[in-house]
Amino acid sequence: MKELPIGIIDSGFGGLTVVKQSLKQLPNESIIYLGDSARCPYGPRPLSQVKEFIWQMTNFLLEKGIKMLVLACNTGTAAALEEIRATLSIPVIGVIHPGSRAAIKETQNQRIGVIGTQGTINSRLYEQVILEKANHLAVKSVAAPEFVSIVEENRMDDAKTPDIVKTQLQSLIDEGVDTLVLGCTHYPIIRDVIQMAMGDSVSLIDSGVETINEVSTLLDYFNLSRSAQEALECPATMDIYTTGEADRFETVAKTWLQNEQLVVKTCRIEEDNIVENINRNA
Repeated sequence: MKELPIGIIDSGFGGLTVVKQSLKQLPNESIIYLGDSARCPYGPRPLSQVKEFIWQMTNFLLEKGIKMLVLACNTGTAAALEEIRATLSIPVIGVIHPGSRAAIKETQNQRIGVIGTQGTINSRLYEQVILEKANHLAVKSVAAPEFVSIVEENRMDDAKTPDIVKTQLQSLIDEGVDTLVLGCTHYPIIRDVIQMAMGDSVSLIDSGVETINEVSTLLDYFNLSRSAQEALECPATMDIYTTGEADRFETVAKTWLQNEQLVVKTCRIEEDNIVENINRNA
């Protein structure tokens, strides 16, 4: 069981921020990642449909063999975490609870902002989790769906991006939040632009970083963690899959993961199943 990879799923590129943290914090672990760029974004979709998509990706990774599943998608976590966790025999981790706990710990003025997709914000799950743990805090949530498009369309360096980001965040700036939860794993890819808009005094909470902290703890708790010696004898691997266009996904993945040798594999969606392509351009 230890030798199996950690499975990570997301609606597109965003979960690569979680993969990056895994490579940093858990270098002995193998990873298999599936980004559903063909159906991204998830945010505007009904949560019932998102749950179906999450199950399809989960089943794809289960067939490959995984020892732990990370839902690196905030909308997917809101839609499907509890059901998948109750169904599977392996540990299942979402990104909302770790990010919420970190925000509670970080805030000094008791004002927390949350940005996410429309689906995540509509679920109010971040607000519920934070207030269940600390009901004296003020939480303001704002949907920022355009940020996902910026990342998926590789517009991070576009001259218009800073103004778009500032406009979307203005209400949180006016609210005076001192802690901002990046409630979508796409958002850390434009972290510097978000930080510039919010100002240096605002702490940004990367839910991906916090999630991998929890993954590390649970690997040890369930005795699933691989040692350096085990990784030396059987080196860690990384497989990246997308349901979307491989070349575009690969360009972002190589840059974000700083790995020019990375090869992205492709899958296709057949009715309710996700199937690997033998030819990635199929």
